[in-house]
Amino acid sequence: MVAKIAFQGLPGAYSDLACRVAYPDMATVPCESFESAMDAVREGNANLAMLPCENSLAGRVPDIHHLLPESGLFVIGEHFHRVEHCLLGVKGAALRDLRRAHSHTVALGQVRHSLRRLGLTPVVQADTAGAAQLVAEWKRKEEAAIASALAAEIYGLEILAANVEDATHNTTRFYVMAREARTPDPEQPNLMTTFVFRVRNVPAALYKALGGFATNGVNMTKLESYMLGGHFVATQFLCDADGHPEQPGLRRALEELSFFSSEVRVLGVYPAAPFRLEQAN
Repeated sequence: MVAKIAFQGLPGAYSDLACRVAYPDMATVPCESFESAMDAVREGNANLAMLPCENSLAGRVPDIHHLLPESGLFVIGEHFHRVEHCLLGVKGAALRDLRRAHSHTVALGQVRHSLRRLGLTPVVQADTAGAAQLVAEWKRKEEAAIASALAAEIYGLEILAANVEDATHNTTRFYVMAREARTPDPEQPNLMTTFVFRVRNVPAALYKALGGFATNGVNMTKLESYMLGGHFVATQFLCDADGHPEQPGLRRALEELSFFSSEVRVLGVYPAAPFRLEQAN
């Protein structure tokens, strides 16, 4: 039986493309929401889920930090995917025919200079692949979509301009989720640990909680905060740090963190992606 990987969006979405690049031997499973992608893994309809967590231009992906800790799933990997926006039109259309460009609001924000140069009016749609699907259905030369080259292939559109993104570093990071943890050997180099912890909203709480990471020389690469249950008296943090919880430095840092936190929970230990290592060198 072919292994499957779930993602949020329609076929041809950037998450779909990320799945195909990172796991070319797996069948992709489109899902309506992040929650349904997680459900697909929990219910056994998919082996993995590819979930975006942050983008080099747009920052963190909304809701992911809330959903991960309660998902019952584990982070078993990360993937960085370079976002290459294409301007797609119906067959026979030319740049001079276009009047409007449809896409997700984040994608439109990443190509605003290109759209202004081309004289196109941005129109917000639910997602990039959905915009491509609409343009294909409308069959109007004046309508275009900002989406992936994969979306052009799936929906029968032509790429009228490639790499129209305003910044060449536009990259999305994904968590790869599974039902069971895949904890690597502590001796393996270049590992990452994702975990959550809570502190009360009192003076110096975060300073005290994170002191152990500084004194033990542990590099924290991500720290996202958010309120719990709409209350302002406690804060939860989603973190990524270099290392394995059984390695001395991170082990001591997490032990010290536990003195100042009401809960410390590891969500996954996994190898750092090659892209991360390349960026560090």
